[in-house]
Amino acid sequence: MKLKYLLGGLLAVIVATGAVVLLSPLKALNVLAAVDSRRAAVGEAYGPLQRQRYDLYRPAGAQPAAGWPLVVFFYGGAWNRGERGDYRFVGEALAARGLMVMVADYRLHPEVRYPDFLHDCARALGFALERAASWQADPKRIFVMGHSAGAYNAAMLALDPRWLAAAGHRPGELAGWIGVAGPYDFLPIKTPEVQLVFHHPNVPADSQPIRHVIGSGVPALLAVGTGDQRVNPLRNSVGLAHALRDAGAPVALRQYDGVSHDAAIAAFAWPLRRLAPVLEDVVGFVQAPAAPRTMAALSER
Repeated sequence: MKLKYLLGGLLAVIVATGAVVLLSPLKALNVLAAVDSRRAAVGEAYGPLQRQRYDLYRPAGAQPAAGWPLVVFFYGGAWNRGERGDYRFVGEALAARGLMVMVADYRLHPEVRYPDFLHDCARALGFALERAASWQADPKRIFVMGHSAGAYNAAMLALDPRWLAAAGHRPGELAGWIGVAGPYDFLPIKTPEVQLVFHHPNVPADSQPIRHVIGSGVPALLAVGTGDQRVNPLRNSVGLAHALRDAGAPVALRQYDGVSHDAAIAAFAWPLRRLAPVLEDVVGFVQAPAAPRTMAALSER
């Protein structure tokens, strides 16, 4: 059975046999999102370059005494494409649940290659760490999150201290990191557009997040659909979760039966949330006290 979501003449998605196929730009999901009522800043700069911009989403209602939790989100797109404005539905969904959200752009190929985009992401995250208090966010509850290539970026910032160190910070300042359908162990690279990003055939071995699990103390939430045919969930999310656990790092793994790569992020849009409880899992991870979040290392679904 196919269910068609039509709004404003746009065919947004087709839901078939438990999977979602995106047929139009991600902007279509923003049509399905809540009213744009929580963007507190649009196109602000975290650096001097054109792509070093962010949007900030602020929760409505009373501010908690210590400030809101803050999530810095990086989108996917194989490091070749993506715009922060396309992910308003993610910022709105999380802000509606009491989280402050920074959705940041970063430079893409062919303008840059690895590791330049990681320097941008580290700069954005460092900016958030430095501005959290002035934004009325809780400086002790800052998380980095991403989907697909953005999940890779988040993983590298949380696991490999080189990148935040270059921005004057360290992973230990983070309360946690969240990867949704991310690539963490993908050598040899077979996708031509990604080969160009990572200097194929001379891909640095230490470009893989799974190489940096030893010594990690930042709690992690890894969320993935078992129907992901773009980024192998068993090798990447499940493999990284097991590696982190074997290294003694706190990690929670959430697997969504039959959910595709795109559906894992599309499920943040309210009409599609029945596909996977990824929003609830992210909010629960962020809002949990530090001790229960650390105990999540023993949980798996």
